[in-house]
Amino acid sequence: MERKPQQPTMACAEPEVDLETVPLIALNVSVRKKLGMYLNPRNPVAADWMVVAEAMGFTYLEIHNCEASRNPTQMVLEGWQARSTDGTVGRLLSILEEVERKDILEDLRPLIDEDVRKYYESLKPPVQVDEVDTSCLPRTPERFGITLEDDPEGAPELFDAFICYCPKDFEFVYEMIRELEQTDYKLKLCVFDRDVLPGSCLWTITSELIEKRCKRMVVVISDEYFDSDACDFQTKFALSLSPGARNKRLIPVVYKAMTKPFPSILRFLTICDYTRPCTQAWFWIRLARALSLP
Repeated sequence: MERKPQQPTMACAEPEVDLETVPLIALNVSVRKKLGMYLNPRNPVAADWMVVAEAMGFTYLEIHNCEASRNPTQMVLEGWQARSTDGTVGRLLSILEEVERKDILEDLRPLIDEDVRKYYESLKPPVQVDEVDTSCLPRTPERFGITLEDDPEGAPELFDAFICYCPKDFEFVYEMIRELEQTDYKLKLCVFDRDVLPGSCLWTITSELIEKRCKRMVVVISDEYFDSDACDFQTKFALSLSPGARNKRLIPVVYKAMTKPFPSILRFLTICDYTRPCTQAWFWIRLARALSLP
Protein backbone atom coordinates (compact mmCIF):
# COMPACT_ATOMS: atom_id res chain seq x y z
CA MET A 1 0.00 0.00 0.00
CA GLU A 2 1.38 3.41 -0.95
CA ARG A 3 1.99 5.69 2.00
CA LYS A 4 0.84 9.28 1.86
CA PRO A 5 3.51 11.87 2.74
CA GLN A 6 3.10 13.21 6.23
CA GLN A 7 2.28 16.89 6.67
CA PRO A 8 5.19 18.91 8.07
CA THR A 9 4.91 19.56 11.77
CA MET A 10 6.96 21.63 14.11
CA ALA A 11 9.78 19.62 15.63
CA CYS A 12 10.55 19.67 19.34
CA ALA A 13 7.52 21.77 20.25
CA GLU A 14 4.74 21.09 22.71
CA PRO A 15 2.05 20.90 21.56
CA GLU A 16 2.80 20.05 17.90
CA VAL A 17 1.93 22.71 15.34
CA ASP A 18 0.69 21.96 11.82
CA LEU A 19 3.05 24.09 9.74
CA GLU A 20 0.55 24.08 6.86
CA THR A 21 -1.48 26.55 8.93
CA VAL A 22 1.43 28.87 9.83
CA PRO A 23 1.60 31.99 7.59
CA LEU A 24 4.89 32.87 5.96
CA ILE A 25 5.16 36.07 8.01
CA ALA A 26 6.33 33.86 10.89
CA LEU A 27 9.77 33.62 9.23
CA ASN A 28 12.02 36.47 10.32
CA VAL A 29 14.59 38.42 8.34
CA SER A 30 17.47 36.14 9.34
CA VAL A 31 15.86 32.99 7.94
CA ARG A 32 14.82 34.78 4.73
CA LYS A 33 18.38 36.02 4.20
CA LYS A 34 19.75 32.51 4.65
CA LEU A 35 17.21 31.17 2.15
CA GLY A 36 18.48 33.79 -0.29
CA MET A 37 22.08 32.72 0.27
CA TYR A 38 21.10 29.17 -0.73
CA LEU A 39 18.72 29.93 -3.59
CA ASN A 40 19.88 33.20 -5.20
CA PRO A 41 23.02 31.84 -6.96
CA ARG A 42 22.20 30.22 -10.30
CA ASN A 43 23.01 26.54 -9.93
CA PRO A 44 23.24 24.11 -12.87
CA VAL A 45 22.99 21.11 -10.53
CA ALA A 46 20.80 22.01 -7.54
CA ALA A 47 17.43 23.77 -7.71
CA ASP A 48 17.67 27.55 -7.35
CA TRP A 49 15.12 30.31 -6.73
CA MET A 50 13.67 29.99 -10.24
CA VAL A 51 12.76 26.34 -9.70
CA VAL A 52 11.20 27.21 -6.34
CA ALA A 53 9.21 30.07 -7.93
CA GLU A 54 7.86 27.72 -10.59
CA ALA A 55 6.75 25.30 -7.88
CA MET A 56 4.98 28.20 -6.16
CA GLY A 57 2.97 28.88 -9.31
CA PHE A 58 4.76 31.98 -10.67
CA THR A 59 4.54 32.55 -14.43
CA TYR A 60 7.51 32.94 -16.78
CA LEU A 61 7.04 36.72 -16.99
CA GLU A 62 6.81 37.05 -13.19
CA ILE A 63 10.00 35.04 -12.73
CA HIS A 64 11.77 37.05 -15.45
CA ASN A 65 10.76 40.27 -13.65
CA CYS A 66 12.34 39.02 -10.42
CA GLU A 67 15.71 38.47 -12.13
CA ALA A 68 16.50 42.19 -11.90
CA SER A 69 16.28 42.09 -8.09
CA ARG A 70 19.42 41.78 -5.99
CA ASN A 71 17.55 39.28 -3.83
CA PRO A 72 15.09 37.44 -6.09
CA THR A 73 14.36 34.84 -3.40
CA GLN A 74 13.10 37.56 -1.08
CA MET A 75 10.95 39.05 -3.85
CA VAL A 76 9.43 35.65 -4.63
CA LEU A 77 8.68 34.94 -0.97
CA GLU A 78 7.00 38.33 -0.50
CA GLY A 79 4.94 37.97 -3.67
CA TRP A 80 3.85 34.44 -2.78
CA GLN A 81 3.00 35.47 0.77
CA ALA A 82 0.91 38.41 -0.41
CA ARG A 83 -1.14 36.76 -3.14
CA SER A 84 -1.65 33.15 -2.13
CA THR A 85 -3.39 31.30 0.69
CA ASP A 86 -0.86 28.52 0.03
CA GLY A 87 1.94 30.78 1.27
CA THR A 88 2.58 28.91 4.50
CA VAL A 89 5.69 27.66 6.25
CA GLY A 90 4.58 24.06 5.75
CA ARG A 91 4.06 24.49 2.02
CA LEU A 92 7.48 26.14 1.68
CA LEU A 93 9.13 23.16 3.38
CA SER A 94 7.20 20.79 1.11
CA ILE A 95 8.39 22.68 -1.99
CA LEU A 96 12.01 22.57 -0.84
CA GLU A 97 11.63 18.82 -0.39
CA GLU A 98 9.99 18.44 -3.80
CA VAL A 99 12.88 20.23 -5.54
CA GLU A 100 15.35 18.11 -3.55
CA ARG A 101 16.97 20.89 -1.52
CA LYS A 102 17.27 18.75 1.59
CA ASP A 103 20.47 20.63 2.46
CA ILE A 104 18.38 23.73 3.13
CA LEU A 105 15.87 21.77 5.18
CA GLU A 106 18.57 20.22 7.34
CA ASP A 107 20.39 23.51 7.97
CA LEU A 108 17.43 25.84 8.45
CA ARG A 109 14.74 23.64 10.02
CA PRO A 110 15.82 24.39 13.63
CA LEU A 111 15.78 28.15 12.89
CA ILE A 112 12.37 27.87 11.20
CA ASP A 113 10.91 25.95 14.15
CA GLU A 114 12.22 28.63 16.50
CA ASP A 115 10.62 31.38 14.39
CA VAL A 116 7.29 29.54 14.46
CA ARG A 117 7.51 29.21 18.23
CA LYS A 118 8.20 32.94 18.61
CA TYR A 119 5.36 33.76 16.21
CA TYR A 120 2.83 31.87 18.33
CA GLU A 121 4.27 33.37 21.50
CA SER A 122 3.66 36.85 20.07
CA LEU A 123 -0.01 36.01 19.50
CA LYS A 124 -0.67 34.83 23.04
CA PRO A 125 -2.58 37.24 25.31
CA PRO A 126 -0.69 38.48 28.38
CA VAL A 127 -0.89 36.14 31.36
CA GLN A 128 -2.73 37.53 34.39
CA VAL A 129 -1.32 36.73 37.81
CA ASP A 130 -3.66 35.33 40.49
CA GLU A 131 -3.31 38.40 42.74
CA VAL A 132 -4.75 40.61 40.00
CA ASP A 133 -7.14 38.33 38.12
CA THR A 134 -9.28 36.45 40.62
CA SER A 135 -12.36 36.29 38.39
CA CYS A 136 -13.40 32.99 36.87
CA LEU A 137 -14.94 34.83 33.90
CA PRO A 138 -13.08 34.63 30.58
CA ARG A 139 -10.77 37.57 30.06
CA THR A 140 -10.31 38.84 26.52
CA PRO A 141 -8.74 42.04 25.17
CA GLU A 142 -12.26 43.41 24.59
CA ARG A 143 -13.21 43.01 28.25
CA PHE A 144 -10.03 44.61 29.48
CA GLY A 145 -10.45 47.58 27.13
CA ILE A 146 -7.64 48.44 24.77
CA THR A 147 -8.81 51.78 23.37
CA LEU A 148 -10.00 55.00 24.96
CA GLU A 149 -13.64 54.47 24.01
CA ASP A 150 -13.88 50.76 24.89
CA ASP A 151 -16.72 49.86 27.22
CA PRO A 152 -15.57 46.89 29.39
CA GLU A 153 -19.19 45.78 29.74
CA GLY A 154 -20.25 46.47 26.15
CA ALA A 155 -19.16 46.02 22.56
CA PRO A 156 -15.55 46.81 21.58
CA GLU A 157 -14.76 50.05 19.77
CA LEU A 158 -14.64 49.61 15.98
CA PHE A 159 -12.87 51.66 13.29
CA ASP A 160 -13.00 52.26 9.56
CA ALA A 161 -9.22 52.00 9.22
CA PHE A 162 -6.04 51.28 11.14
CA ILE A 163 -3.29 53.79 10.29
CA CYS A 164 0.14 52.20 9.94
CA TYR A 165 2.80 54.90 10.27
CA CYS A 166 6.16 55.68 11.82
CA PRO A 167 6.47 58.54 14.37
CA LYS A 168 8.29 60.86 11.94
CA ASP A 169 5.24 60.82 9.66
CA PHE A 170 2.78 61.84 12.35
CA GLU A 171 2.35 65.35 10.95
CA PHE A 172 0.78 63.86 7.82
CA VAL A 173 -1.29 61.46 9.96
CA TYR A 174 -2.62 64.49 11.84
CA GLU A 175 -3.62 66.04 8.51
CA MET A 176 -5.33 62.75 7.63
CA ILE A 177 -7.32 62.96 10.86
CA ARG A 178 -8.47 66.49 10.00
CA GLU A 179 -9.44 65.57 6.42
CA LEU A 180 -11.21 62.27 7.12
CA GLU A 181 -12.60 62.51 10.66
CA GLN A 182 -13.39 66.20 11.06
CA THR A 183 -15.15 66.72 7.72
CA ASP A 184 -18.34 65.40 6.11
CA TYR A 185 -16.70 62.00 5.59
CA LYS A 186 -17.00 61.29 9.34
CA LEU A 187 -14.65 58.33 9.17
CA LYS A 188 -13.22 56.78 12.32
CA LEU A 189 -9.49 56.10 12.25
CA CYS A 190 -7.46 54.02 14.67
CA VAL A 191 -4.28 55.98 15.41
CA PHE A 192 -2.23 53.93 17.84
CA ASP A 193 -0.60 56.80 19.76
CA ARG A 194 -3.94 58.54 20.17
CA ASP A 195 -6.47 55.74 20.65
CA VAL A 196 -4.73 52.82 22.37
CA LEU A 197 -4.44 52.69 26.15
CA PRO A 198 -0.87 52.36 27.47
CA GLY A 199 0.38 49.26 29.24
CA SER A 200 -0.80 46.66 26.72
CA CYS A 201 1.29 44.09 24.85
CA LEU A 202 2.19 45.88 21.62
CA TRP A 203 2.05 42.97 19.15
CA THR A 204 -1.03 41.31 20.64
CA ILE A 205 -3.04 44.53 20.71
CA THR A 206 -1.94 45.54 17.20
CA SER A 207 -3.03 42.16 15.81
CA GLU A 208 -6.37 42.45 17.60
CA LEU A 209 -7.02 45.92 16.19
CA ILE A 210 -6.06 45.10 12.60
CA GLU A 211 -7.90 41.76 12.40
CA LYS A 212 -11.05 42.38 14.44
CA ARG A 213 -11.55 46.09 15.03
CA CYS A 214 -10.65 47.78 11.70
CA LYS A 215 -12.19 47.22 8.27
CA ARG A 216 -9.03 48.37 6.46
CA MET A 217 -5.49 49.57 6.98
CA VAL A 218 -3.81 52.65 5.52
CA VAL A 219 -0.03 52.24 5.20
CA VAL A 220 1.85 55.55 5.17
CA ILE A 221 4.96 54.89 3.07
CA SER A 222 8.10 57.02 3.45
CA ASP A 223 11.83 56.46 3.75
CA GLU A 224 11.37 56.19 7.51
CA TYR A 225 8.80 53.40 7.08
CA PHE A 226 11.61 50.95 6.26
CA ASP A 227 13.25 51.50 9.66
CA SER A 228 10.12 50.70 11.67
CA ASP A 229 9.75 47.15 13.02
CA ALA A 230 6.16 47.99 14.00
CA CYS A 231 5.24 49.05 10.44
CA ASP A 232 6.87 45.92 9.03
CA PHE A 233 4.90 43.66 11.36
CA GLN A 234 1.60 45.49 10.81
CA THR A 235 1.91 45.39 7.01
CA LYS A 236 2.80 41.71 6.83
CA PHE A 237 0.10 40.76 9.33
CA ALA A 238 -2.57 42.65 7.35
CA LEU A 239 -1.38 41.07 4.08
CA SER A 240 -1.69 37.61 5.63
CA LEU A 241 -5.36 38.36 6.33
CA SER A 242 -6.05 39.39 2.73
CA PRO A 243 -3.95 37.42 0.22
CA GLY A 244 -4.01 39.04 -3.19
CA ALA A 245 -5.86 42.10 -1.81
CA ARG A 246 -9.21 40.41 -2.45
CA ASN A 247 -11.13 42.80 -0.20
CA LYS A 248 -9.04 45.98 -0.60
CA ARG A 249 -7.88 45.65 3.00
CA LEU A 250 -4.58 47.51 2.50
CA ILE A 251 -4.25 50.99 0.99
CA PRO A 252 -0.68 52.30 0.55
CA VAL A 253 -0.29 56.09 0.75
CA VAL A 254 2.74 58.08 -0.39
CA TYR A 255 2.73 61.71 0.72
CA LYS A 256 6.29 62.90 0.05
CA ALA A 257 9.20 62.17 -2.28
CA MET A 258 11.24 59.06 -1.41
CA THR A 259 14.86 58.11 -1.98
CA LYS A 260 14.27 54.41 -1.31
CA PRO A 261 12.40 52.09 -3.71
CA PHE A 262 8.75 51.38 -2.97
CA PRO A 263 8.29 48.23 -0.82
CA SER A 264 8.19 45.23 -3.15
CA ILE A 265 5.64 43.50 -0.92
CA LEU A 266 3.10 46.26 -1.76
CA ARG A 267 3.87 46.80 -5.45
CA PHE A 268 0.82 44.85 -6.60
CA LEU A 269 -1.54 47.28 -4.78
CA THR A 270 -2.94 50.52 -6.19
CA ILE A 271 -1.20 53.46 -4.50
CA CYS A 272 -2.84 56.65 -3.28
CA ASP A 273 -0.14 59.17 -4.25
CA TYR A 274 -0.20 62.65 -2.68
CA THR A 275 3.00 63.70 -4.46
CA ARG A 276 1.43 63.87 -7.94
CA PRO A 277 0.11 67.41 -8.61
CA CYS A 278 -2.30 66.18 -11.29
CA THR A 279 -4.20 63.95 -8.86
CA GLN A 280 -3.68 65.79 -5.57
CA ALA A 281 -7.08 67.50 -5.80
CA TRP A 282 -8.81 64.10 -5.69
CA PHE A 283 -6.49 62.51 -3.13
CA TRP A 284 -8.72 62.78 -0.04
CA ILE A 285 -11.90 61.98 -2.01
CA ARG A 286 -10.39 58.75 -3.38
CA LEU A 287 -9.01 57.73 0.00
CA ALA A 288 -12.26 58.50 1.83
CA ARG A 289 -14.37 56.52 -0.63
CA ALA A 290 -12.02 53.54 -0.47
CA LEU A 291 -12.29 53.54 3.32
CA SER A 292 -16.10 53.91 3.18
CA LEU A 293 -16.62 50.69 1.24
CA PRO A 294 -18.52 47.95 3.10
